[in-house]
Amino acid sequence: MKRIIVVFAFFMVGVLGISAQELVTVFGKEVQWQNVLDAKKVKGEPVKWYQVNTEVDTWKKDGDILKCSGHPIGVIRSEKEYENFIMHIEWRHMEAGGNSGTFVWSSAKPGENRLPNGVEVQMLELDWVNQNIRNGEKPPIAYVHGEVFGVGGVEIVPDNPRGKRSKSVENRCKGKGEWNTYEVVCVDGTVKLSVNGKFVNGISKSSQKKGYICLESEGAEIHFRNIKIIELP
Repeated sequence: MKRIIVVFAFFMVGVLGISAQELVTVFGKEVQWQNVLDAKKVKGEPVKWYQVNTEVDTWKKDGDILKCSGHPIGVIRSEKEYENFIMHIEWRHMEAGGNSGTFVWSSAKPGENRLPNGVEVQMLELDWVNQNIRNGEKPPIAYVHGEVFGVGGVEIVPDNPRGKRSKSVENRCKGKGEWNTYEVVCVDGTVKLSVNGKFVNGISKSSQKKGYICLESEGAEIHFRNIKIIELP
């Protein structure tokens, strides 16, 4: 009997160790919407990011910048789930044609392609279209940068349809080494995306409208800074 208990205990330790999602970094801040309305200057609460399926050396905090190597493909997730919120996030690719993004309303459980479900807000470096010519045609930049789409079975209605995805109506993205600013507004199943100061894309009627925020590692070095989350009532 004791032998069975010991074996079971070791089994449970192994299972818990494998499934545990460890803290990767504390980066960005969460600000209460009341403070924003009252124009109060507050530091906000730090946002904790947890490992889902990348590696220890995938993410590195360097002062005010969170650097992602891009390898392996996978994500980290916010500590808590969000439903209605506004996220300010700044990013820059360090490689031509780099691919990455952020997920909202995600379960943060990897699928067959190592990425989770949710609504993805695409972050592509501008040279991606030159590196992905298909049938002799180059994809229009506005079709791929800043796309918003459901993944992992999440259904959405695109504002500017490109198949099941929603494309930006205007290219406002800057290239390699330059900082881009996204404002992502998520309310009641609707997402609106502002790129560098102008709203250019969105979706509605998301079949999943609560979950974690994820930052994506997808094969190329990308940097993030000034992440601010305003949780709405």
